Amino acid sequence: MKPIKVCENSADLIDQLAKCIVSCYRKYETEKIFSVGLSGGSLVGLLCKVLPILKDSVDMGKWRFFFCDERMVPFDDGESTFGAYWKALEPIASQFSLSQNQFATINHSLDGSECAADYANKICSHGVTIDDSNGLPKFNILLLGMGPDGHTASLFPHHSLLEAKGSWVEFINDSPKPPAKRITLTFPVINNASSIVFVVTGSSKADTVKKILINGEDLPAGRVNPINGDLLWLLDKDAASQIPTNLQALSL
Repeated sequence: MKPIKVCENSADLIDQLAKCIVSCYRKYETEKIFSVGLSGGSLVGLLCKVLPILKDSVDMGKWRFFFCDERMVPFDDGESTFGAYWKALEPIASQFSLSQNQFATINHSLDGSECAADYANKICSHGVTIDDSNGLPKFNILLLGMGPDGHTASLFPHHSLLEAKGSWVEFINDSPKPPAKRITLTFPVINNASSIVFVVTGSSKADTVKKILINGEDLPAGRVNPINGDLLWLLDKDAASQIPTNLQALSL
């Protein structure tokens, strides 16, 4: 069974997420940058609540943010993941020495495949370590979410991109969840990260959590298994409600 932590409440979840990030940061604080891969959705609000906890423990000027997936829309569009993060962070960014320059953003004016290739280049130019063993980027930490259908990033059930192996970033033009056009990291890159934390909340995810963590069903989020890194599923009680209590205790 994949390692999980079931949190008592939202405050506990925020505290546990902060601890995960600080623990990972400590391993790499002597490096030039600390690379963080972000997902959208509820993680936007969670990160804003985590930052004050981290303020005195890390040098956020060294952080570089990347997107595990991004929608190909202008940044002022309500569907833009970067737009959502910056809208939430801008009022408090100065408190944490954060600027827009620390975010590797897509060029949404490019065609799909060109946008994906451009973002792969930005992963390099923004300083992510390239793993000598396999030539893949090695993000320090990825913060992933999961949809009720089991998708993560923009890797959806039964989609051909689940098998993509030769590229770092892929374009998807038929996302089952709108908007249809997006870019996404591929599984080889995701699974090459040093640390991955799934943050899953809400009763609407409980059945899917059970399918992946208990039944071992082949859903995209279940394919996240770092080849040489750490993995944690951080769940609230609603998301973990279909996991037997004895298994919850054994997995802490």
